[in-house]
Amino acid sequence: MCGRISCHLPRDVLTRACAYRNRQGERRRLPEWRDADKYCPSYNKSPRSSSPVLLSRLHFEKSADSSERIIVPMRWGLVPSWFQESDPSKLLFNTANCRSDTIMEKRSFRLPLGKGRRCVVLADGFYEWQRCQGTYVKQPYFIYFPQTKSEKSGSIGAADSPEDWNKVWDNWRLLTMAGIFDCWEPPEGGDHLYSYTIITVDACKVLNDIHQRMPAILDGEEAVSKWLDFGEVSTQEALKLIHPTENITFHPVSFVVNNCLNNTPDCLTPVDLSVIKQLKARGCSHRMLQWLARNSPTKEDPKTPQKTESDVRQFLPKSPSSVKRSSAVLLEQWLKQEKEEEPVAKQLHSE
Repeated sequence: MCGRISCHLPRDVLTRACAYRNRQGERRRLPEWRDADKYCPSYNKSPRSSSPVLLSRLHFEKSADSSERIIVPMRWGLVPSWFQESDPSKLLFNTANCRSDTIMEKRSFRLPLGKGRRCVVLADGFYEWQRCQGTYVKQPYFIYFPQTKSEKSGSIGAADSPEDWNKVWDNWRLLTMAGIFDCWEPPEGGDHLYSYTIITVDACKVLNDIHQRMPAILDGEEAVSKWLDFGEVSTQEALKLIHPTENITFHPVSFVVNNCLNNTPDCLTPVDLSVIKQLKARGCSHRMLQWLARNSPTKEDPKTPQKTESDVRQFLPKSPSSVKRSSAVLLEQWLKQEKEEEPVAKQLHSE
């Protein structure tokens, strides 16, 4: 499944990342926006929030070429056009995701798909949680396309100001996920609501240890073009593009992302799992020693002073100050591993 994504890029950067060539192979063009003021960048988007999707201009302009593209912010969680309630939140089933193996069985997805309402959901990447063995704790991961650094993107290690961060993300390859959208009109009249669902497939080998499902990712310009061009590519042909991809990488992130209200770079900043485990262990030890200091029975001996909590603290290991690093430095160190050594994801892929 896919229940959380990041799409924090400024509108102009996001637009440049979606540059394309139309069917005639003309010079690279930038898609235009529709309702651009509804785009709200965020490191931590959840269902019912608004996210940008890419789709054919022909859906809105009947005289347009179906290969031309526009970007439209839409509600995450498809509201079927046939829904009769006046409030979309009263929809009784979850439509944030759509399983590829049942897509033609469910009316909510079959009807818009039959109308060619195919879209590409744009994101920096998505989050998934892995249950830690033997516990109820779930470790979050940020999952995205492998990135190639360039001189234009600059040095991530030196990105301490907002201006530097813009340079870092300027060359980011967006994750392009296959989706279906629909248009709902309130029964009593009012503005139309455009909403979408993300198609999911069985997880690839690289991600299977984290979760059994993953978004259907369109890897490459050709796949994106075929999925969007409903005027030339039939539904049957388009569905052949829906399958797992191994061209993916990931890294662990902090539990900050667990709360969808948190919207900071810390949500997708790489963390060291060994440090997290070490800190957890120290935290438990600290609480145990505090309990012992408060509750352990002691012999009443006026000559022997009773140990206080402050006395106990001197034997506790101090937390390493090196844990407090800037998010920019950590992201740079993580991406450098792709050149210096094989990351876990690529090792699994090569097998």
